[in-house]
Amino acid sequence: MRRVCVFCGSSPGADPRFGEAAQALGSLLARSGIGVVFGGGRVGLMGILADAALGHGGQVIGVIPQALARREIAHQGLTELRLVDSMHTRKALMADLSDGFIALPGGLGTLDELCEILTWAQLGLHGKPTGILNVSGYFDLFLAFLDRAVSERLVRPEHRSALLVDSEPAALLSRMAGWQPVTVDKLLPAPEVER
Repeated sequence: MRRVCVFCGSSPGADPRFGEAAQALGSLLARSGIGVVFGGGRVGLMGILADAALGHGGQVIGVIPQALARREIAHQGLTELRLVDSMHTRKALMADLSDGFIALPGGLGTLDELCEILTWAQLGLHGKPTGILNVSGYFDLFLAFLDRAVSERLVRPEHRSALLVDSEPAALLSRMAGWQPVTVDKLLPAPEVER
């Protein structure tokens, strides 16, 4: 992997471990020679991640819509800052620039980005590893929801298991490096009907 896209909050969150994880991940990616692609803000977990990677000599590319550049306070010290016209363009460009994806704690935007990338993988639009850095169990309820979707036959087990989850950045990155894409049809077979 040359670059990893990291989805995370523009707020630091209530738990200081979120910021510690963002800092650890940014530092690890830079020390591993892996560039960071992210939402381009200098505040919250986004800023912590970017500053940690830059502080260890990493390449950091931010992608931010022009309309959000002021509100999310675009980071001006990046290797490259790309201003785009919309959120749709932002997500597509971040995906194109990246060889894998990691979600840190975040809000609705982070969940939106993560779910869209998972959907694209399910549809076979990309074959890139996707992981969650599950800091302090932050994503436990989301993962339980996915498990329920599998049990209700709305998500294939193969697609659920393709989402890599770990609480340690190095372990997650190692799992992503060895990941192989899932090659199954999106649709679940129809259930057997008793006659």
